[in-house]
Amino acid sequence: MIYLKIHDTDNGAMVAICDEKLLGNIYKDKKTGMVLDLKKYADFYKGELVKPENLVDILKRIYIYSGNIVGNEAVSAVIKAGLATGAEVKRIQDVPSLHIYKIL
Repeated sequence: MIYLKIHDTDNGAMVAICDEKLLGNIYKDKKTGMVLDLKKYADFYKGELVKPENLVDILKRIYIYSGNIVGNEAVSAVIKAGLATGAEVKRIQDVPSLHIYKIL
Protein backbone atom coordinates (compact mmCIF):
# COMPACT_ATOMS: atom_id res chain seq x y z
CA MET A 1 0.00 0.00 0.00
CA ILE A 2 1.02 3.59 -0.62
CA TYR A 3 0.30 6.78 1.30
CA LEU A 4 -1.08 9.63 -0.80
CA LYS A 5 -1.55 13.09 0.62
CA ILE A 6 -2.74 15.92 -1.58
CA HIS A 7 -1.73 19.40 -0.51
CA ASP A 8 -3.80 22.03 -2.33
CA THR A 9 -1.93 25.08 -3.61
CA ASP A 10 -2.95 28.07 -5.73
CA ASN A 11 -1.14 26.45 -8.67
CA GLY A 12 -2.60 22.95 -8.35
CA ALA A 13 -2.04 19.87 -6.24
CA MET A 14 1.23 19.14 -4.52
CA VAL A 15 1.26 15.40 -3.91
CA ALA A 16 3.23 13.55 -1.27
CA ILE A 17 3.44 9.84 -2.03
CA CYS A 18 5.29 7.25 0.04
CA ASP A 19 5.39 3.47 0.38
CA GLU A 20 3.63 2.54 3.61
CA LYS A 21 6.51 0.44 4.92
CA LEU A 22 9.01 3.32 4.63
CA LEU A 23 7.14 5.92 6.66
CA GLY A 24 8.70 6.52 10.07
CA ASN A 25 12.24 5.63 9.00
CA ILE A 26 15.35 7.70 8.32
CA TYR A 27 17.60 6.90 5.37
CA LYS A 28 21.13 8.29 4.91
CA ASP A 29 23.31 7.97 1.85
CA LYS A 30 26.92 7.58 2.98
CA LYS A 31 28.31 8.56 -0.41
CA THR A 32 26.38 11.82 -0.93
CA GLY A 33 25.45 12.67 2.67
CA MET A 34 21.82 13.09 1.65
CA VAL A 35 19.17 12.29 4.26
CA LEU A 36 15.61 11.15 3.67
CA ASP A 37 13.81 11.71 6.97
CA LEU A 38 10.45 9.97 6.76
CA LYS A 39 10.13 10.09 10.54
CA LYS A 40 10.32 13.85 11.02
CA TYR A 41 8.22 14.51 7.90
CA ALA A 42 5.75 11.63 8.31
CA ASP A 43 2.78 14.03 8.57
CA PHE A 44 3.69 15.49 5.17
CA TYR A 45 3.26 12.07 3.53
CA LYS A 46 0.69 10.32 5.73
CA GLY A 47 -2.64 10.63 4.00
CA GLU A 48 -4.93 8.09 2.43
CA LEU A 49 -3.64 4.53 1.97
CA VAL A 50 -4.19 3.39 -1.62
CA LYS A 51 -3.27 0.42 -3.79
CA PRO A 52 -0.69 1.11 -6.52
CA GLU A 53 -3.22 0.56 -9.32
CA ASN A 54 -5.66 2.98 -7.68
CA LEU A 55 -2.90 5.55 -7.27
CA VAL A 56 -2.29 5.53 -11.03
CA ASP A 57 -5.98 6.27 -11.67
CA ILE A 58 -6.05 9.07 -9.07
CA LEU A 59 -2.91 10.72 -10.45
CA LYS A 60 -4.32 10.73 -13.98
CA ARG A 61 -7.43 12.63 -12.80
CA ILE A 62 -5.84 15.53 -10.90
CA TYR A 63 -3.71 18.49 -11.96
CA ILE A 64 -0.36 18.03 -10.27
CA TYR A 65 1.81 21.09 -9.78
CA SER A 66 4.56 19.26 -7.88
CA GLY A 67 5.21 15.99 -6.18
CA ASN A 68 7.49 14.26 -3.70
CA ILE A 69 7.49 10.52 -4.27
CA VAL A 70 9.37 7.93 -2.20
CA GLY A 71 9.63 4.15 -2.44
CA ASN A 72 9.57 1.40 -5.05
CA GLU A 73 5.78 1.07 -5.30
CA ALA A 74 5.18 4.83 -5.26
CA VAL A 75 7.82 5.65 -7.88
CA SER A 76 6.67 2.79 -10.13
CA ALA A 77 3.05 4.02 -9.97
CA VAL A 78 4.06 7.59 -10.87
CA ILE A 79 6.09 6.35 -13.83
CA LYS A 80 3.18 4.13 -14.91
CA ALA A 81 0.88 7.18 -14.74
CA GLY A 82 3.22 8.89 -17.23
CA LEU A 83 4.33 11.68 -14.88
CA ALA A 84 8.04 10.79 -14.94
CA THR A 85 10.58 8.38 -16.36
CA GLY A 86 13.10 6.22 -14.57
CA ALA A 87 15.86 8.67 -15.55
CA GLU A 88 14.73 11.18 -12.91
CA VAL A 89 14.84 8.72 -10.00
CA LYS A 90 17.44 9.32 -7.29
CA ARG A 91 18.37 6.83 -4.57
CA ILE A 92 19.11 7.50 -0.94
CA GLN A 93 20.36 4.40 0.87
CA ASP A 94 18.85 2.39 -2.01
CA VAL A 95 15.39 3.97 -1.53
CA PRO A 96 14.09 5.49 -4.78
CA SER A 97 13.03 9.11 -4.58
CA LEU A 98 11.50 11.32 -7.23
CA HIS A 99 10.51 14.98 -7.42
CA ILE A 100 8.26 16.30 -10.16
CA TYR A 101 7.42 19.90 -11.03
CA LYS A 102 5.36 21.65 -13.66
CA ILE A 103 6.73 24.92 -14.92
CA LEU A 104 4.00 27.53 -15.32
